Order: sequence, then C-alpha cells, then structure tokens
Amino acid sequence: MNKNTLIILALGSLLVSAGSPLGAQQPPGKDDKTDFSHAVVPILKAKCAKCHTNGTYKGALSLDTREDLLKSKAAVPGKSGQSELITRVTSKDKDLRMPPEGDPLTEKEIGVLRKWVDDGLPWEPGFTFKPVTYVAPLKPRKVTLPAAKPGLEHPIDRIVDAYFTTNKVTVPQPLDDAAFARRVFLDLIGLPPAPSELEAFLADKDTDKRAKFVRKLLAEERSYTDHWLGFWNDVLRNEYKGTGYIDGGRKQITAWLYKSLLTNKPYDQFARELINPSPDSEGFARGIKWRGEVNASQIVELQFSQNIGQVFFGANLKCASCHDSFIDSWKLDDAYGLAAVIADRPLTVHRCDKPTGKTAITKFLFPELGSIDPVLPKAKRLEQLSSLVTHPDNGRFTRTIANRIWHRLMGRGIVHPVDVMGNKPWSEDLLDYLAVYFAENGHDLKKLMEHIVHSQAYQSRTVPLAKEPGGEAYVFRGPELKRLSAEQFVDAVWMLTNTAPAKPIAPAAIPAFTESVPTERRFVRATLVDCDDLMRSLGRPNREQVVTTRPDELTTLQALDLANGQTLTSTLARGAANILKAHPKAKPDELAGLVFVRALSRKPTAEELAAARSLLSEKPSVESVADLLWAVVMLPEFQLVR
Repeated sequence: MNKNTLIILALGSLLVSAGSPLGAQQPPGKDDKTDFSHAVVPILKAKCAKCHTNGTYKGALSLDTREDLLKSKAAVPGKSGQSELITRVTSKDKDLRMPPEGDPLTEKEIGVLRKWVDDGLPWEPGFTFKPVTYVAPLKPRKVTLPAAKPGLEHPIDRIVDAYFTTNKVTVPQPLDDAAFARRVFLDLIGLPPAPSELEAFLADKDTDKRAKFVRKLLAEERSYTDHWLGFWNDVLRNEYKGTGYIDGGRKQITAWLYKSLLTNKPYDQFARELINPSPDSEGFARGIKWRGEVNASQIVELQFSQNIGQVFFGANLKCASCHDSFIDSWKLDDAYGLAAVIADRPLTVHRCDKPTGKTAITKFLFPELGSIDPVLPKAKRLEQLSSLVTHPDNGRFTRTIANRIWHRLMGRGIVHPVDVMGNKPWSEDLLDYLAVYFAENGHDLKKLMEHIVHSQAYQSRTVPLAKEPGGEAYVFRGPELKRLSAEQFVDAVWMLTNTAPAKPIAPAAIPAFTESVPTERRFVRATLVDCDDLMRSLGRPNREQVVTTRPDELTTLQALDLANGQTLTSTLARGAANILKAHPKAKPDELAGLVFVRALSRKPTAEELAAARSLLSEKPSVESVADLLWAVVMLPEFQLVR
C-alpha cells in the first residue's frame, strides 16, 4: 500500500457518497430557483394532470410526486435538453406533441418548465397531485399498546414490533456498545465521546449502563444546550448578525433561548413565551422588517402567521399568504386571520400582491379549540393565541414537536416531511403515543428524547435509505443514516485537533463546564460563533427563514469544498501542530491510534494502520499528520451518524 492510499480512499469515498442516493443533490425546496408552487403547478394542473395524475398515467408517466416523475425518466434533473417532457411539449409532430388535445403550451409556459428541469426539478416537500384522502386528527388520542414480549417491553418497541409484523419487516440488528455510545453522544450533545468516556463505558459491566449513560449526558446542561441551540436557532430563525440587525429591523432572542434550553423549560411554556413574548423573547414574533418595498406576503404580520404555522403545527401558510394554497387546504383567510392577531391596525387582505378591499378577520387555525377576540388589545390577543396553541386538546401542537424530535434522532419523521403534518404518519399509533407521553410528562423535551433513545428501535443499526416512494408507500425499517450537521462536523474537527476559538459570540452568560466533563469536550462550540465559509458550505443557513430541516445529502460541490477549502485545511494544519506538541515522542502507530479513537471511536484496522504508517513515515511532520487528519475526517464514517 503506497503512501497516499488512505488519502485516495478517503477522497474516493467522499466523492462516491456525494454521487450516491445518500449524497445525491436533492431538489431545492426553499430557494431562489423556480417557484414550483406558483409557476409550475398551475401549468401541470392545466395541461398535464388530466392524463398523468391520480390513477390515470398515460404512457406510464405519473406526475403525482417528484419520485414518480423521476421513476418515469421523462425528466432529467438539470438537463432539459435531454428530457422527454420538454421534447414532447415542444414537438411540432401532432402525434408526439403534448398535450395531445387543446392548445399547446405557450413559449412562456415552455420556458417555465425548461427552467424547472434545469433547476433540478424543485418540488414543494410533501406535495402530490393526488387528492387528499387522509384528514389529520386534532385532539390527542390515548393509544392501547400491543402486548409486551420478552426484550420488547418498551412502549415504542411494542408499537414498532407490531408494525414490523404487519409490514413483514426484518428487525434490524442491535448496535454494539461502541456504536451506541457514538450515536447517542452525537444525537444528544452533538459531539463524539472522549476516549476516556468511551473506555469507561465499554468497561462497565452494569446491565443498566446505557440508561445511566443517557441520563448523565442529558444532565450535562451546557453540552446539551450548546448542541440543541443550533436546531432552535434554525427553527426560530435566530442569528447573531445579518439582515435587519444594523437598522433595528430584527432582534436576537439568543440570551432567552440559551437560558430556556439550559433550564429545560417546559415546551408549552417555551411556546407561550415566544407567541406572547417578553422583551427578551420578542425577536421571533417580530420577524424581520425588510427595508424598502416588499411583497405583501412578507410583511411582518404575515411572517408571524407563517412562522407560527410552520414551527408549532407543521403547516405551510406561505402559499396561503398570497392566495388560497395550491398545495394543501389552507386558505388566504387562514393566513391573514392569524396575522391579524399581531397587527397594530386593521390589516388589508392582498391576493397576489393586489389589495382586495377586505380587512383581515382575526382567526385561529383550528377554530374548534376556541377563538380570539378581535376587539381586545394586541397583548391580550397574543395571550389568547398562546393559550390556544398550547391547549391540552391541541394534539397538533404535541404531535408536531414529537415528530421533529423523532426525525432528529431517527433520521426521518413519523410524518414526512416534518412541515407537512397533514400527511398520514407511517404509524398513527406511534405518533399519538409519543405526543400523549410528551404532554403527560410535562412537555419535557429531555424526557421525550430519553424515552426514545431507551428503545430498541433507536438502539438498532441503521438501514439503507428507503428507495420506495414517500407518503403512504413508505415503510419504516429502522433508523436511517444521518449526516453530521455543519456545527457537529466543525465541533468534531475542533475536538479532534484542539483548535476551537477562544471566545463565543453569544450569549454573554454561559456557565462553566462541570468537573465531570472531560477536558477534550471543554471548548467553545460552533453554535456559539458566527457562521464561517466551511459551515456555510456544509449547510448552516442564514436564518432569514424558518429552517426545520437541513439537506440530508452531501453534494458534489460540498465534497470538493471539503477537499480543497482553505478553512478546513488551515484548521487541520494547526491541529497537526497541536497533536505533535502534545505528543512529541509518539510513534506513527500511536498517533494513528490516537486520531482514529478520537475521530471514529475505534482503533484503526490493520489495513488502516499500515496506510497511516506509510503516510506519517518514521518521523511524523505537521504536514504528514495533517494529511492523516484530513484522510480520516473525509471518511463517511466520520461524517455520518450511523
């Protein structure tokens, strides 16, 4: 094996993963490319739906979902010139031209479809041309659990076992201790275990050691908060700098959010304080006051409506902020009715940016739970709204957050996508059970996480990514592979190389680490500093919009940036110097072992050790150690939660 084998293997693995189903670039759901909902859907509905949706699939072409369209091979993402869809709508041959009856598409319509294909076929998450047949329930439902079996006493496992039996699913194999330790560390506090922690856990002979391990992690308040801060910054579009902060059009909630996570504030109280805010938490409700003229659907009142709907109910009110939604059942009046709750003056309804002459009437999305008195002052209206959102009979509120936490821990939601909670879950019993468990346990997010990770369903090996279509055709087979988030990746590199920044950006009052936290994990985390080029490349958003999920796949461009980016290169070079300074007399085998255990929570294989020896040579240098570090962090094993 020559000197560069490990580097070549690492880069090859990285680029292969970028081109595989795990790494394939998915459609940009929310970006500045083709507006699928407003530009594409009307054309497909008018010209194509009659023959190619909802059970009628002439020429074996189904447009029901993006997956169906791709399966037909009628459109090649990014290549309109090679797509039969475009060939057919532009054909002059009356036997080939589509649609076969009625007026052909106009040049403008063809241009929209051509750009849509070239943009990668962006598709609104969860949208289908099939009529909706499932109606999501509102009120909570207490589930009758299946009978327990030996080794399957946990309520989640009882439900999942019955599901596996019904769907003839092979039960995934359990995780060994080392794999469990790495997964639960990354999921709960965002870091791999320190070598000392891993060694102690593996040596522990207590049959209850996994439960003890989880309790210890969740009790580590700062580590938990530093990790989950990134998730909630995305969801609540909280950032440290950017649009709106200089001119006062936007306000941080960082100090309030950090303290809320640190104290594990009950989620219902957390939500009420965001909806009916104090000065410390009002940044979420205030949204962003954009400079200059903006589309009517982006005024601060409608941002409030959209954000409340998306965050707390998994409801898409963005389309309905312009007109009755093309993609689900929400209406223009729904979006404006919720927006009116926070309005300081009568709110004129606009349809497609044109005033209708009507004034918005204050309205809650689920009127069966109660109403909001429009004559009350704004503060009282917000108080009423916060009570309705967190009402004990509002199962949509608890189902939505239970689904988000399951998605974060298991790789895919029980309802998918997580912001389309009107979709049918793959297990209604599991979703309802978790939602009721969460409410009955004081809306305690840590307790919900602990409950999930104690299950055999969580403590199982990951399964290959599902290849069958989503929606009701999806079958749960076990936890799915997850990419490290941008912050997790950077934190893991900083922990490996001792290169974390000296000070956080925010908040000001961060508690000191307790003595129980190993020295290797006592550093400033990536969630507490401004986004750099590397984090941006790996998917950390600018947070001008609510972001509840980040892309699961590594794109080719991201892979190339990892291979050549200056930020990572300089970090690894500094890290190599730090490692050599801390271990000046270490032999190549010792250095390789140290890097592999810190990075991957395991020792190198014989083949890897031979490659590392060749790479490091008899007298390791900063350059050769940096090469070893780069090769290891490029491995999919480092970049994935398995």
